[in-house]
Amino acid sequence: MKLEELKKEYQKIPVPPQTLDRVRQGIQQAKTEQETAQPGQTAPARGIRRPSPLLRFLRPTAATAAAAMAAITLLANLNPTTASAMEQIPVISSIARVVTFRTFEDQQNGYEANIRIPQIAEGGAGQEAVNRSIQDYAQELIDLYEKEVAAGQGQEGHYALDSSYEVVADTDQYLSIRINTTVVMASGTQYVKIFTIDRKTGQILSLNDVLGNDSEMKKAVGENIKEQMRSQMAADSGITYFLDSETPEWDFTGLTGEEDFYFDSQGQLVIVFDEYEVAPGYMGAVEFTIPKSVTEN
Repeated sequence: MKLEELKKEYQKIPVPPQTLDRVRQGIQQAKTEQETAQPGQTAPARGIRRPSPLLRFLRPTAATAAAAMAAITLLANLNPTTASAMEQIPVISSIARVVTFRTFEDQQNGYEANIRIPQIAEGGAGQEAVNRSIQDYAQELIDLYEKEVAAGQGQEGHYALDSSYEVVADTDQYLSIRINTTVVMASGTQYVKIFTIDRKTGQILSLNDVLGNDSEMKKAVGENIKEQMRSQMAADSGITYFLDSETPEWDFTGLTGEEDFYFDSQGQLVIVFDEYEVAPGYMGAVEFTIPKSVTEN
C-alpha cells in the first residue's frame, strides 16, 4: 500500500481530540501491536496487557546508516509560501502572535516527514526562552525521523511523521500551543505536546505549577479522571482505559504533575494523554475536562 493511502486510511479512524520518551515508547508499542496482532483483530480487549514501555524504539544500525542519513533532503528554511501562510494566522490577543517559524519537509524511498515549527512573535517577557523550548522539541521530532530513515538503510519503507500546531488556549492569563504529531507506519500513532505559557511571567508552566505542587489536589484531579474513565466505559463497550484491568501494574494510578494540559474557554482544566499512555492504541490521544468544582480551591 502506498504511503499516501496509509495516511488517508488512518485519518478516517474516529479517535478522541498531547515528552519525547513517550513518543519513542509509543512508536515501539505500535510496532509490537502490529507484529503480534492476529488476523482480523481490530482492537485489544479490555484488560489486555500493554506492551512494556521499556521496549526501545531505536533499532540497531549498521555502518551504512551514515550514508542514509546524508541522503536526507531538508527544506528547513522559511520560504515565500510559508511567509505567506504566516500572514494568514490571526493575532493571538494584544500580547502575542503565533506564527510558523520554519517547516521541515522530507520525502524519500517511502519515508515522509512534514513538521511545522511554531514560534511566538511579539510575545513580551520570556518569548525567547519559550521559542527555544518549542524549537528544541521540534528538533527531537526531526532527529526521531532521521534515525528511522537511517535504520532503514536505504530500503523501501512505509513511514510518515506529520506534526502541526494549534492555539488551544488564549486568555488574559494563559497561552497554550498544542503540537499534534502523528506517526504512520502499518498503523498510526498520535502524540501531543502542549506548551502553556503564563502571560504575566512568560514562563512555561507544568501541571505541578498550576496545581501548586499540591499532592491532595493532584489526587483529587486524578480521582476525577478515574471516575470519568469508569463512566465512559460503562456507557460504551467500545471505550477502554487502563483501569480496573486484569493487569493492575499497567493501570492508571494518578497524576505525576507532568501531564500536558490547557484551559478551555470556560476556564476548566483539560488534561491530555498520549496514545497508549492510559488507553489502548485504537483510542488515540485522549483528554479529560476537570470540573471547576474539583479545582476551584
